[in-house]
Amino acid sequence: MDPQVTRAAPAVDAAGDADDAELRALLDAIYQVYHHDFRNYALSSIRRRIRAALVHLRCESVAQLHGRVLRDAAVLGELLRFLTVQVSDLFRDPAYFAAIRERVVPYLRRHAALKVWVAGCATGEEAYSLAIVLLEEGLLDRTLIYATDIHPASLRIAQAGVYDTERFAGFSDSYRRSGGRGSLADHYAAAYDGAVLARRLRKAIVFSDHSLATDGAFAEVQLVSCRNVLIYFDRRLQDRALGVLRDSLCREGFLGLGMRETLRFSAHAASFTDCVPEARIYQRS
Repeated sequence: MDPQVTRAAPAVDAAGDADDAELRALLDAIYQVYHHDFRNYALSSIRRRIRAALVHLRCESVAQLHGRVLRDAAVLGELLRFLTVQVSDLFRDPAYFAAIRERVVPYLRRHAALKVWVAGCATGEEAYSLAIVLLEEGLLDRTLIYATDIHPASLRIAQAGVYDTERFAGFSDSYRRSGGRGSLADHYAAAYDGAVLARRLRKAIVFSDHSLATDGAFAEVQLVSCRNVLIYFDRRLQDRALGVLRDSLCREGFLGLGMRETLRFSAHAASFTDCVPEARIYQRS
């Protein structure tokens, strides 16, 4: 029998039975040594992610993973792939981008210079989707898009703007349903065994490290898009993150959340009014 199989199998059981104190000790160590704060992420989500990481890293227990993370920063880099959300697509949830075109862009046209923040950008698809919308609406030349995440490998992928060609059939359908004004093919070219997004899109975006768990307001912006990030936080961290997003928005600026996220029960709900509630777009009061 393959010894790697026998070693990996108990890892799932070890993770499933891991004492919460042991898991919290790991998260505390990551914060103290590397300053990445997962201590207020939803515990059920963290358990699932650690369980998968144990198998991938061939660790038999959370304690063993704890030791390896402290000894080797490269192990943390691998672990971050599991602890952070790295699922994204161009024009994911087309109704959201349609609402940006129809309801937010008219407001943005009033500004001579624009700043947009994509918080938790993962591998960059959302930032590029917004860049395409703003380009087609004639606003990209006066816009700077900040796209931030805590995962260095994801930021490198995002900055390159190169994605698997096979994904573009689905991307193109979502682009069309979002109200795209042309063909998605106008915005990328074949290269590097994949498809690279146009330089005019890439030069409008600054990718950088930022944590909603530990860092403050990023910049004063007219639009913040932070989608499918808050669902992985507990209530306390959600309120902290929403406070950072609120403080980054200019008056009457817009906040976009994921389709399963809401401001309704947040400590910051009174700072916003509904703009397009079905698309989870809110306006700063």
